Amino acid sequence: MALWAAVTNWFKAEPAQSDEPQKDQTVPLRESAGTNVQEDMTGWTRLSSDTGRDLNPVQRQRMVKMSAWLWQANLIANRLIELPVAYLLAEGVKLVNEEDDYQKVLDRFWRDPINNMDIKLEKKVRELALFGEQFYPAFVNPLNGHVRLGYLDPNQVAEVVFDPDNSEQPIGVITKKRGTKQTYQKYRVIINGPEDVFTKRTQGIRASFTDGDIFYFNINAFCHQGRGHGDLTAQADFLDLYDEFLFGEGERAQALRAFVWDVTLVGADQAEVNRRAGEIKPPAPNSVNVHNDRETWEAQSPQLNSGDTEVIGKLFRNHILSGATMPPHWFADAGDVNRANGESMGEPTLKMLTMRQRHIKFMLHSMATYVIRQYELAHGQREPELESYAYYTEVNFPEITAKDTTKYAAALQQVCSALILMIEATLISEETALQVISSVCGQLGVAFDAVDELAKAREAATERKKREQDNKTKQAEKDAFVDPDVDPAEQDDAA
Repeated sequence: MALWAAVTNWFKAEPAQSDEPQKDQTVPLRESAGTNVQEDMTGWTRLSSDTGRDLNPVQRQRMVKMSAWLWQANLIANRLIELPVAYLLAEGVKLVNEEDDYQKVLDRFWRDPINNMDIKLEKKVRELALFGEQFYPAFVNPLNGHVRLGYLDPNQVAEVVFDPDNSEQPIGVITKKRGTKQTYQKYRVIINGPEDVFTKRTQGIRASFTDGDIFYFNINAFCHQGRGHGDLTAQADFLDLYDEFLFGEGERAQALRAFVWDVTLVGADQAEVNRRAGEIKPPAPNSVNVHNDRETWEAQSPQLNSGDTEVIGKLFRNHILSGATMPPHWFADAGDVNRANGESMGEPTLKMLTMRQRHIKFMLHSMATYVIRQYELAHGQREPELESYAYYTEVNFPEITAKDTTKYAAALQQVCSALILMIEATLISEETALQVISSVCGQLGVAFDAVDELAKAREAATERKKREQDNKTKQAEKDAFVDPDVDPAEQDDAA
């Protein structure tokens, strides 16, 4: 401020008067040029401060390193990644195909000692969330079509090439130069279909990627040439700030435990104070301190206000958790949460987990489809039709969370009773009633088509009536049974 005031006063000062006559001089005026100088913030520039649509190569490399470091060193960042992974994969995943031959091929791929998907799937899902994208080179046995997956570190990818005629579709991956010879690889992104799904120009570009095929999956990506972004990218700065805040609070807690002995000497001059200071030693615990009435001993501890610590910490934590769609009570902040509002608060999180589960299901379905394609190519020597293999494989995930079915069961009973009354009063059709019941049963994990189910119910009712009629006929014939050893005429006389 002093420098700014000095500069302002200098501009306000009147020019000095001179006795020499002033000469009429024409001074050319030029527009001043300048630039804004940003304060040196090396190491402190926010990752989220860039307004570009995608990260440049340097920022992407930094994002990958930062996400890995936060997962290792930051407790909340670790939980933000691990909790979704646990909800998605804790009970395991299974590929199921109706064809026995295809099922054997998928089981062999899943349990291959290199693929080892029961163990490696957890890592793949975790790193997909951390780095926003995954690269798996595929190696195919040309004799039997068996597929093994490799791994390409996102930090080793120089560029993802997109279709010039469709900027949303990735078609190739180029790695960074490595080794003494500075070589690089060009992989062709796997598309489960024939090459004629691309234009001629795109087919020509893909033909130049000759180092093999690769799976490329991403999340949090834009449509236009978008590469993936990790789940911690937006929270990185605040996670680090929250960590620094906690470390500061830890240091303050240590400072609060410290104290000093304040000794006051009454009527002592400087020489006596210096002499006494050289003699005094802090008393040991449970010891006796003896002094005369000229000395006063008092333990002094720092007075550091900490009333706002909990509020500030909660502010940081809730900001981070809300950005990750995580309820606070999942992170040891129960507050006023009870079971009722806890379930409602967790519903947005479960929706986000379901959406991520659907994305992983697509990834595994693409792998399974590719595995069956290579099996067919090795044995049939031709590209099979898409309908012949793609839609038979199912990816079975565990339930994300156990549902409380008691309220849905009670609702189902009440809905059915009301619908029966409406059908008897001809206020609703049986098909519409079944649609209403289907919506309630969907909450119980049972889905069915109302039209098909009504047809099956009517067919079952017809068969049931037929069986009942047959049973009545048989019973009537049994009741009218006549003993063949008795003469009918004798029976009439006896009657």
